[in-house]
Amino acid sequence: MARKEHKYHFIYKIVNIKSGRYYIGMHSTHNLDDGYMGGGKRITNSVRRHGKEAHTKEILEYFNDRESLRQREIELVNEELLNDPMCMNLQPGGGGGFINEDHMKKCILASVIANREIVTEFWKDPENRKKRCNEIREAFKKLSIEQKKSYASHGFKDKKHTEGSKESIGEKNSISQKRECNSQWGTFWVNHPEIGNKKIKGEENLNEYINSGWNRGRNMKFNKS
Repeated sequence: MARKEHKYHFIYKIVNIKSGRYYIGMHSTHNLDDGYMGGGKRITNSVRRHGKEAHTKEILEYFNDRESLRQREIELVNEELLNDPMCMNLQPGGGGGFINEDHMKKCILASVIANREIVTEFWKDPENRKKRCNEIREAFKKLSIEQKKSYASHGFKDKKHTEGSKESIGEKNSISQKRECNSQWGTFWVNHPEIGNKKIKGEENLNEYINSGWNRGRNMKFNKS
């Protein structure tokens, strides 16, 4: 059965009001308010990163059928337009495809850079990091014991650090684990003959525990607390 022809066919232009960059595309639909905001990688990433409210959408031209619409997009989204640094289109109009091999390489490189920038900006935001880490933690909790063992055993299985990597890790650890940077800095083990072992933080607390009948150090006869 042939696909039912859409009621509306139009060329649209979306502009990022923060950067001024724009995207021109074609769309066929039965509903003019369907919320469609383009299908290209750059415009999709722009909307995802800045939100719909940071973009304006304008319908430039209407057409009676899909083929007329496609031919018009070929005319508008041409090589000259793609060379405009403010243009977010990656491919010429008419349904996709690259002008030549050089254009294909440029498009791929631009896409990689754009995605890398978005990921970098995402992880710079403390709220994003917290939210994503919580999502990963909750997803890991739902794994079966066998799945958890599988993930743990394959993380660095059959791999070895190079000598350069070992030196780099050692240098970073020497900084990150130094004095106040070390989470264990300023902590002490104390033990009580009746209560057992306990780790405390701060020398002032240590003196209070000692004066209350605790001994400094960890008694290995006790279970870990």
